Amino acid sequence: MAKNTKETSTRVASHAAEILQDPNASKIQKSLAGSALSQSGSSKQTGAEMETKASKVLSSDKYSAETKELAASVLSQSNKSR
Repeated sequence: MAKNTKETSTRVASHAAEILQDPNASKIQKSLAGSALSQSGSSKQTGAEMETKASKVLSSDKYSAETKELAASVLSQSNKSR
């Protein structure tokens, strides 16, 4: 299995932490933020379910640039062989 060694950047991790504390953040934002934050400073990779979720966010026009940035970060850390 090919290992993806990318990590969440400090900037994205900081932003993800802010989103998790924001009571007005959407469920999808919090989900993506949690995934991105869990991959900060670790070798964890994005799971298949989260990959699908992030991919749908990126391909939809209804999500903000902020949400898409989180989705892109999460997706970039997915398993290379999937």
